Amino acid sequence: MAHIIWDWNGTLFDDLHIVVESVSACVAPFGRDPINEEDYRDHYTRPVSVFYESLMGRAITQDEWASIDGIFHETYRSLMHDANLAADADTAIRLLADEDGTQSILSMWWHSELVPFTAGFGMHDVMKRIDGNREDAGALKADQMRAHVERLVTNHGVSVADIVAVGDTFDDAAAARSAGIPIVLYDGGSHHRHELERVGVPVVSTLTEAVGMTSTLV
Repeated sequence: MAHIIWDWNGTLFDDLHIVVESVSACVAPFGRDPINEEDYRDHYTRPVSVFYESLMGRAITQDEWASIDGIFHETYRSLMHDANLAADADTAIRLLADEDGTQSILSMWWHSELVPFTAGFGMHDVMKRIDGNREDAGALKADQMRAHVERLVTNHGVSVADIVAVGDTFDDAAAARSAGIPIVLYDGGSHHRHELERVGVPVVSTLTEAVGMTSTLV
């Protein structure tokens, strides 16, 4: 019986358009024109400060980074209610449940905001647990993934051998690798598909396809 650890932003939650708008708000004070989704995918990397340096074509100072970080979160929070679940997220979640699979969410969005926000989409009724970032803005998803897997095993009786992650970024892939679990990458988020395919793991265009892929990985 498979257990999927879903990424939230850019995977279950289709928020790329508001992320792009938030990034555009961040770079506007520095004279950079607004970006589009292709610009975002062309430049996106972690750490996020390097992403902004790539966008602006120069190094950024600590003070500039503090300003960018503040503008991004303020803008994103003002727009997040304009985004919705990915087109087939509900279908994928129901499909896994119908196959007697279990599921959870791990996000790098702040835990205190993620938990009530996901409740508005009915996630608490179908997820074994929902974990966001309880640390600082520089926290690594790899650390969070290992902790999430440990909680699933210790508190929910999930076997590591049954766990598959589904996410949309290189960071998700690295986090899954660090936790010793397979991952399926979804091309509806932060990276171009051809870039995801270089990672060497399955890449899908829909979340229902990701659910179907899990049986081949556990």
